[in-house]
Amino acid sequence: MVFRSIFQQHFLLIRSKRLLSGGFDEILTKNISGKLIVTLNRPRTLNALNISMVRKLYPMLKKCDSDSSVPFIFVKGTGGKAFCAGGDIVAVSRSAQANDPSNTVHKDFFREEYVMNYLIGVLKVPYIAVMDGITMGGIFINLEGCGLSIHGKYRIATERTMLTMPETSIGFFPDVGGTFFLSRLPYNLGQFMALTGYRLIGADAYHMGLATHFVPSEKLKNLEDELLRTDNKLLSAEKIDYILNKYHMKESEIPKFGLEKRLAQINYLFSGSTVESVFKKLRNNNDDFGNKLFNILSTKSPTSLKVTFRQLQIGLRMQFPEVFTMEYRLSQRFMKSHDFHEGCRAILINKDQKPVWKPASIEEVTDEMMDEYFAPLHEDEELIIKEFET
Repeated sequence: MVFRSIFQQHFLLIRSKRLLSGGFDEILTKNISGKLIVTLNRPRTLNALNISMVRKLYPMLKKCDSDSSVPFIFVKGTGGKAFCAGGDIVAVSRSAQANDPSNTVHKDFFREEYVMNYLIGVLKVPYIAVMDGITMGGIFINLEGCGLSIHGKYRIATERTMLTMPETSIGFFPDVGGTFFLSRLPYNLGQFMALTGYRLIGADAYHMGLATHFVPSEKLKNLEDELLRTDNKLLSAEKIDYILNKYHMKESEIPKFGLEKRLAQINYLFSGSTVESVFKKLRNNNDDFGNKLFNILSTKSPTSLKVTFRQLQIGLRMQFPEVFTMEYRLSQRFMKSHDFHEGCRAILINKDQKPVWKPASIEEVTDEMMDEYFAPLHEDEELIIKEFET
């Protein structure tokens, strides 16, 4: 409970500062007396988001937020395996490599996705995301999962939840607002998650404050049904809290925080000012946990590691809308990089799991190269989100 309290305080502070296709239906919606139920419906791709889904979701969310008769938005995934496993990154990679000025998917997807992520973070209408199953970053198999959930007011984890930010494995960086929430996690857990792609189970996500509730998956249907049958006039914020808390597992029964005994070690290992210092500490580490982390980091894109480390350092000083400007710059620089397309090839397309990174070591990734990633885009290409404007 002590750790849960600490993490939740950090996350509440974060949120208070921002009060923010195919031949079948990839987004299923039900409007029941004004209550909006949204179901991501791409089970074969673990409900990975594509640009057509973003273009359907965004206006729907925006319309609901300006409609006082909508008591809540309830978002879930279909198929039983995943809430959302990220964004459709293979399509994005192919677009970036097409060398076709008319093919702008690699620009439009990130721009429109990030605007939607911001909207979710500042919605006035209660937004309830059920993270039952795989919930990935913005862009791994196709990571928007975290972008569709983490920024919302209510985030429900279950015993089947697996939350991860694995972008450094494919030569990318943790986007969809990861700059904001990861940089503010205590004990350097954000750097730890972002660099290693560590997989959190549902209980861990709850203890860290990334989930607001922990509900057994077998009770999700009853929870949804009770929300739907409750009269709209009674669905105040307090009533929604009451219903969610009713199905929330007793604190004494929730599995303990799996990283609790490693917090001091993680805080030390990832507290340096550079990625090089992290590697140095890991080399000098003598236990299995540290050795495992060293081996994991050694497989990641050196460029991604250094960009991600700097990204979170800078992000700690940024306001919520600003992080999307920086992330859009980074996304477009990665579209022109070797590592992003090589990572997609090795991990997602050919699946040989043997990416050849260039540069091959963190020592070869210079500060000048990093500066280019973070530099402003041309004025007419920048993504600027004015606070509370969507």
